[in-house]
Amino acid sequence: MISIRLEQVLREAVQTAYSNLVTRPTGRAVRTSIQDRLSTGEWAIATLDFTNIQLVDLSCADEVVAKLMADPPAGTYLILHGLHDDQLEAIHHVLEHHQLAAVARDPVRGTLRLVGAATADEVQAFDALAGHPALTPAALAALTAWEEDRARATLATLARRRLARVLEDGYAVPFER
Repeated sequence: MISIRLEQVLREAVQTAYSNLVTRPTGRAVRTSIQDRLSTGEWAIATLDFTNIQLVDLSCADEVVAKLMADPPAGTYLILHGLHDDQLEAIHHVLEHHQLAAVARDPVRGTLRLVGAATADEVQAFDALAGHPALTPAALAALTAWEEDRARATLATLARRRLARVLEDGYAVPFER
């Protein structure tokens, strides 16, 4: 697991003392730097830490988060951490526009949630996964009162979208406990 502090990436990528992710060129520079860091190792999980970022505008949300989620580094699951409500709103809007979703971790409670475009079934399945180390389709079906085929299809969709990991004993959220 690797944690990438975006304020540090921002300072290195555009040599600025500010902690605002604004303008498309800034977002592109930050995303490129993140992609370079992730290409240097085999990271199963990468946390993008927004803790010390003050502002994320729509163009940077698009350049950084949406483009990373649309084409994630091979084998890497991305988790967004430390987002303020206004940042979450911008990222949610951009992800919805592109029909993408991401996993966000609450910086205070540590809970995980989906941000962006996700169906009600995907949200319910993800929330169930977040409360368990791993779930099989049968276990998810029992928890949600769904048919097992519905649970299997929803878990497969979450895995295809890089919002859940496939394990030997089922599916899990992309987070090391």
